[in-house]
Amino acid sequence: MSQVIILVDDPADWAAYYPTRHLLAARDYLQAATPVCTDKKVQVINLCRGYKYLSPGYYCSLLAEARGQRVMPSVRTVNDLSRKALYGLHFGHFENALDRVIRKRAPGKQGEDATRLTLTLYFGHTEQEGLAELGRQIFDQLPCPILRVAFRRRDDQWILESIRTVSLKQLKGDEEDAFARALERFDARVWRNPRRRRGDRYELAMLVDEREALPPSNKTALKRFIKAGRELGIKVEPIDRDDYARLGEYDGLFIRETTGLDHHTYQFARKAEQEGMVVIDDPGSILRCTNKIYLAELMQANKVPVPPTAFVFDDSDAQVERLIDELGLPMVLKIPDGSFSRGISKVADRDALRDALRQYLKQSAVVLAQAFMYTDYDWRIGVLNNRPLFACQYFMSKGHWQIYHHKDGGKTSSGGFRSLAVRDVPPKVLRTALKAARMMGNGLYGVDLKQSGDEVVVIEVNDNPNVDAGVEDLWLGEDLYRQIMLEFLRRLEAKRLGLPL
Repeated sequence: MSQVIILVDDPADWAAYYPTRHLLAARDYLQAATPVCTDKKVQVINLCRGYKYLSPGYYCSLLAEARGQRVMPSVRTVNDLSRKALYGLHFGHFENALDRVIRKRAPGKQGEDATRLTLTLYFGHTEQEGLAELGRQIFDQLPCPILRVAFRRRDDQWILESIRTVSLKQLKGDEEDAFARALERFDARVWRNPRRRRGDRYELAMLVDEREALPPSNKTALKRFIKAGRELGIKVEPIDRDDYARLGEYDGLFIRETTGLDHHTYQFARKAEQEGMVVIDDPGSILRCTNKIYLAELMQANKVPVPPTAFVFDDSDAQVERLIDELGLPMVLKIPDGSFSRGISKVADRDALRDALRQYLKQSAVVLAQAFMYTDYDWRIGVLNNRPLFACQYFMSKGHWQIYHHKDGGKTSSGGFRSLAVRDVPPKVLRTALKAARMMGNGLYGVDLKQSGDEVVVIEVNDNPNVDAGVEDLWLGEDLYRQIMLEFLRRLEAKRLGLPL
């Protein structure tokens, strides 16, 4: 973990809070004869009264970066806060939440305007119920200790009217309490004694969601990751989406929650990468794997075999006839960012094709169409840093054409499986899987393929493949988890020594 330094213009600004050895006056930090704490990782929390260009607050962030320390706010954030392009941005995804906050206000309360709302964010946290995700996303783009964000409703849309930093000196009463709570969440070590490392060389955050219906790793698998890490000197600590502000405390991030671009998992991956952490799944892999349109284009451009494929932009009669001529019936339609067999339809005739296209094009500007290729099972080859890790055959759900069958009422069933040694995988399946994975990067991937006779095609590459106890680990057992933790250890050591990953 990193050491914390809290910078203030005047120590008196900290009078409302518990005394802490982490506190340092900005002048002392700037005038230090030698860089502060260069022998340790340092997290600088810059709480100066302002960050105006060439002010002490600005120079504190500038010198922290020059000293190789992580600092909040960074000079980039300070500059971004002055950008006029921020203002007038729409917040369509949060309009209902903002409206609900306005409706909950006491009717006719003096001084309140139903078209305006102001939030104060403390390390991305807001005390305003229902707007936690909005605060988190603003903090992801503009990491700053305290921000005051003003929204205005104009033409039936909420827009960002202003955003500015707030100093400790400006906080009063309940605001001081809210700041203290947020700071404690951001880094509990300001208030408590540091946790004992117990000889651990590194600390790895493992992002999970206990409420997820189909998580990429079951509870037993998560425990085995923790055990494998401990044996290698890596403390693996499960975290959830509420621990976003604490992410910088760790050396690495392992995402064991289903990823998505418009999702907090992608925000976690981006922040981890920005913090210089080792991260699997990295944001580039999430970006490349999540969208099936991108994947199909990339595979075809690099001559990786995929089923006959077409991109669809409209549901006209001419388009329907072209698809039938090129791909035949039945065919498969896919929403670009579907997962676990969701957002995928098999259509058997013209009317079904036209209806499905009409429905899917309401959700996405582009739909992926592929020739239908039935097999009793799909291959899944787990690949880690361009090396095969595990191999499974996933069988279709009984009476269904997919592995997962999502039934009415929310129930989901799946087919059986068979785990094999990598050496028993047909060479062509293995070569095709490794070639597809190389297109994605050097992370942890699950390559799904179909095999019919001598024909092998890639269906998709998953950036967040299942590693479940009792399924993917049946052949390697505990060594599967050890192999993944060894890769983290290799990357963490390389990062420490300044070597390429």
